[in-house]
Amino acid sequence: MGQAYEKLGAFYLGRRYDPDTQEIAAEPLLYDSRDLTTHAVIVGMTGSGKTGLGVCLLEEAAIDRIPVIAIDPKGDLGNLLLNFPQLRPEDFRPWIDPAAATAQGVDADTFASQQADLWRRGLGEWDQDGQRIARLRDSVDMALYTPGSNVGRPLSILGSLRAPTRTLRDDPELLGQRVQAAATGLLTLLGVDTDPLTSREHILLSHLFERAWQQGQDVDLAGLVGAIPEPGIDRLGVLPLDSFFPPRERMKLALRLNSLLASPGFSGWLQGEPLDAAHLLYTATGKPRLSIINIAQLSDAERMSVVTLLLAELINWMRCQPGTGSLRAVLYIDEIFGYLPPTANPPSKALLLTLLKQARAFGLGLVLSTQNPVDLDYKALSNAGTWFLGRLQTDQDRQRVLDGLRSAGADTGQLAGWLATMGKRRFLMHNVHDSRPECFATRWALSYLSGPLAREQIRRLSPSETPATPAATSPAPTPQLGPRGDELASAPPPLPPGMSAYVLPLPRMPRPDERLVYQPCLLASADVSYSSAKYKIDTRQRLLLSLQVDDGPVALDWTQVEERSEALDDLSESGLPGASWAACPAVLLKPAKQSQWQRELSRFIRTARPLGLYACKTPKAVSLPGESEAEFRARLQQLASEERDQQAAALRQRYDKSTRTLRDRLLRAEQAVEREGQQSREKKLDAAMSFGSVLLSAFLGRKAVSASNARRLGSAAKSAGRVRREAADVARAEERAAALRDQLADKATQFEAEIDALEDQFDAQTVALDTASVRAKSADI
Repeated sequence: MGQAYEKLGAFYLGRRYDPDTQEIAAEPLLYDSRDLTTHAVIVGMTGSGKTGLGVCLLEEAAIDRIPVIAIDPKGDLGNLLLNFPQLRPEDFRPWIDPAAATAQGVDADTFASQQADLWRRGLGEWDQDGQRIARLRDSVDMALYTPGSNVGRPLSILGSLRAPTRTLRDDPELLGQRVQAAATGLLTLLGVDTDPLTSREHILLSHLFERAWQQGQDVDLAGLVGAIPEPGIDRLGVLPLDSFFPPRERMKLALRLNSLLASPGFSGWLQGEPLDAAHLLYTATGKPRLSIINIAQLSDAERMSVVTLLLAELINWMRCQPGTGSLRAVLYIDEIFGYLPPTANPPSKALLLTLLKQARAFGLGLVLSTQNPVDLDYKALSNAGTWFLGRLQTDQDRQRVLDGLRSAGADTGQLAGWLATMGKRRFLMHNVHDSRPECFATRWALSYLSGPLAREQIRRLSPSETPATPAATSPAPTPQLGPRGDELASAPPPLPPGMSAYVLPLPRMPRPDERLVYQPCLLASADVSYSSAKYKIDTRQRLLLSLQVDDGPVALDWTQVEERSEALDDLSESGLPGASWAACPAVLLKPAKQSQWQRELSRFIRTARPLGLYACKTPKAVSLPGESEAEFRARLQQLASEERDQQAAALRQRYDKSTRTLRDRLLRAEQAVEREGQQSREKKLDAAMSFGSVLLSAFLGRKAVSASNARRLGSAAKSAGRVRREAADVARAEERAAALRDQLADKATQFEAEIDALEDQFDAQTVALDTASVRAKSADI
């Protein structure tokens, strides 16, 4: 078979398997990656090979440069980082379980050598080798995160509850869902009631999150401690705040949160890389990433908190992506138990339902795995397009799976018998995109499946230095935010007629021990149009700029201007209660200067603030305004995948059409071979009977050949001639069939060559980018 399975957009999961004869065919089972956009479910009891199938599926996604976020409640998926292209015993040695070696009666070194030989043979039996392992390693970046711990790569789950994107903030339903997930995730860690309808704590935190995020403001936990006792609101619903949630009870919640922040073990939740879906899916250079989120070491409440916040973040990322019909990314959950139950409503369930209903349009595929069918809400999964069903322990489990398939509209008549005979590493695949279900045996994994990794093994797989956010367990006093000096007032400074004052949103909530000082700056809003026929750019941007101004006659330094992420509508006209106000420089209180500032700003934008762009020739694309190189390369990878899928589909359609005729001819030729062969055998039998009749007459004692026997002998000779002609007809039919087989083989070789060329054409990591800038004209500002 060679490398016949290396087809674009096709996942090599194993080989077809006949459940009746228990035989594995030579033909590979290839799964179209686009089918995964309708999601998949893997069900199989312990020991069925369920995790192995999941590993194979994720390996195929990685080889195809599709980013993956894998949630790992059991600790098995770290094996995806154990890739050894050289297949040397010393590569396997650090990951050997000494107990397993002892059980085999050998030392660890010998066992490592045996494992290396086993993997080499296993890969060879499934037409794989070290080169494919190297391809896996080169295609994606791999990261093993351990939230709540620094054993692996730490992940800052709660360091900064970042404000959602404007797209999500403008959608009340999605914003409410994100607010509810954040409040639930935090209260789960605190061990507090998380019911969004009855819990006062949940309602108050939701209000604080929503208020901060609507202003584009991140939520800092230390600031939240100060905001809970004094939230700055009078009512919740129709009741006064103090009646609905008395001050003493609010203080108890604040103290509980403060105790959590102050606990020594909590620092792991605040340190590490930020919980950012784009960062988990792509590196800083735009390379696809396989991110494994190991939550095996956490308690049930901590796991739920991590999963809830991660799903909310993923929805936020998803909503910012354009639609696509190709597979953009994969979310894999290795054990769905407790997160999507059939009756209860944990906070993760609503988020998973949102993803199952909406993710398809954005190219995000979900793969949910479980060993117990009772753990799944099959009504929720009725729109899952692919079901991988392995060995199940009881008739009740099999019946429940069949009920789930029936709810998805499947004909389960033939499947019941197959399910009853499934062995280890054997799966039944029901795919709504295929004409019939398939049984297959999973291929040998490229990664070394050593089992759950120990703490020191996880540490060995993690980088020695990881960018970290500072812990906030005991925040130090923040310096005054105002200017040098003590000219502070308790109210905003008066402004002359014709001038307006706005208050910029704080980057986060102030902490209890921080002093909030508002300081003055010059604010400018500019509408700028950028147009370029060459780059097909015609966009309009509204810039919000601020500039710190010192008192004195010195001209304004526009090179120090800061571009704000907020919109003008996000600004308020009043500050927070209890804040102090710095004095305003005299130069800012001169309305006559505004015309001059406008001219200076226009000139600055025209000359120093062009629109920077990246451009790619293949696929032909130009970066979006404000899009970084890494973001552009990530988008290029998706555009390349979409174009590749379209070209590959057209290529397959063209070859299917041309080979269909050849296959029909081959079928007729093989039928002709069979027909000519049958006729040849019949003629041989007739000739043999004719000769036998003549010989029998002679043997019966006749002295001479009669005229009748002479005629018989002549007829027998003619039959022998017809036998020779029939044999020649068979040979010609076989030659025609062999020629058609050669033509089909040539077509297959040509197809594989064009597929390989198509694959080599697309690599967003190595493609050269052009840079350009588009300047705005004076009339466009």
